[in-house]
Amino acid sequence: MLISNPLTSPSHSLITEQRDYPEWHLGRSRYAVWALPVQCPHLLAHIARLQHALSDWLHPPGRRQAHITVFVCGFISGQARHNDDFSKQQRQQQFKAIGRASRQPLTLEIGQPDSFASAAFLPVSDPSGQLQHWRTLLNEHSQEARQSPYHAHITLGLYRQRVDAPLIRARLIELAEEHPRRLPVNSLQYAHYRARQLFSPLCVRQSFSLGT
Repeated sequence: MLISNPLTSPSHSLITEQRDYPEWHLGRSRYAVWALPVQCPHLLAHIARLQHALSDWLHPPGRRQAHITVFVCGFISGQARHNDDFSKQQRQQQFKAIGRASRQPLTLEIGQPDSFASAAFLPVSDPSGQLQHWRTLLNEHSQEARQSPYHAHITLGLYRQRVDAPLIRARLIELAEEHPRRLPVNSLQYAHYRARQLFSPLCVRQSFSLGT
């Protein structure tokens, strides 16, 4: 549910605690995703300005690079034992599928700042439908480890305190721009991060160039 919609909005933000989450990772160390890197200097500067404007509510962004998650693989595992494990065989099958697929340069549209209950973000739209095409392709070889419907976005930060939804809406309206921004994307990346470290950086393990 989006805070921008007063009819269905959560009543307040949800706090993310800065701690280890053993009930989630169950001792597993690496969590894998497919993502699009955000490398446009103008958009990165815009993201930094928004993070500063919301810094009284959000955790500092840490070392994780700005990105758009395309598909959540799950915990890297030699052999899947839990329903959110991602095996070597599944990874190899996804690599082959993406490697065979046509990959054209992509331009995405970046909307006005919005928020889930847990995180402020910039919404992303894809008029070409390429994101859904990739998601369908990847899902043929691994069920996505997802707890909520997919909503393409760039995370600005997770909440470190409870804030009432009307206050968040008012702040986001103040931060809105007159025109949407565009983001050219030149690569699709498979990456993982440390599951026991909040805001750990993405470690890119495979990059597929768009334009071949």
